[in-house]
Amino acid sequence: MSINYTTYESPLGTLTLYATASALVGLTFPTQSIHFLEPVVIDETISSSILRQTIQWLDQYFGGQVPIITIPLDPQGTEFQQKVWDQLQHIPYGTSLTYGELSQHVFNSPTPRGAQAIGSAVGANPISLIIPCHRVLGKGKALTGYTGGLSIKRALLSIEHIDFVDK
Repeated sequence: MSINYTTYESPLGTLTLYATASALVGLTFPTQSIHFLEPVVIDETISSSILRQTIQWLDQYFGGQVPIITIPLDPQGTEFQQKVWDQLQHIPYGTSLTYGELSQHVFNSPTPRGAQAIGSAVGANPISLIIPCHRVLGKGKALTGYTGGLSIKRALLSIEHIDFVDK
């Protein structure tokens, strides 16, 4: 698989964007890394239309707008991770879910279960921000871990005016 990448200077640090010819496969904050399931050849280029669309999305987001651009996404992960990441994409801008609520959606169950598995899948999200794992909070809207770091999660929640409890 051939992957193009570029960087984006955001108010929260340098983001790295990764895309194939047909989809975005990664977006990481400086404190994150990404692991691809198969060997890849990575080239630095901005000629990718997917990368240009992603930059437009980021410009809108960090400009205080709700992004309206739809980017094709192809995160690489297990079947369970894919299911969790799909549910994350249904959390609207400016809203949040708790891990328990996310668990109920993923397992299609009235009671939360598999919290550790849910947390691991959320933490493995390779397309941070666009697959909005920052919108998942602990019980009582408590601020919980984020692979990009808690300071970045706080900032993202603030950008979207999402209430949270910082313990």
